Amino acid sequence: MAAEAVDSRLEERWREILSVHARTLAEIDRTLHPYGLGASDFEVLDILATSPPAEGEHCRVQNLAGRIHLSQSALSRLIARLEKDGLVVRSACAEDRRGVYVTLTRKGRDLHAEVLPLQRAALTRALGG
Repeated sequence: MAAEAVDSRLEERWREILSVHARTLAEIDRTLHPYGLGASDFEVLDILATSPPAEGEHCRVQNLAGRIHLSQSALSRLIARLEKDGLVVRSACAEDRRGVYVTLTRKGRDLHAEVLPLQRAALTRALGG
């Protein structure tokens, strides 16, 4: 009986986490839609803008994959779309031909700076401050 109560609380907590996540993504998507961005697009731009690699280093797509909660193929499509829009550039890794670097462009950096306060406000609305 006690185990069932624990299971029930875990299940309830899990569903609440999923609900908060879905509401937060929807709020960010609505906020950024006029700028041609979604929540995942912003996350890539934000990581590239706020956690740039050390001088002389590059950000590999596989490093982004560990921080963006998308499949490898979905992340590749997202980066291709951002590249098409001129927000990032991709380049081949000379040391490992399978590797791909991704770098924020000036346009991407400017758009990130423009929408950053909007995304943070959406987070505040969705998560209650």
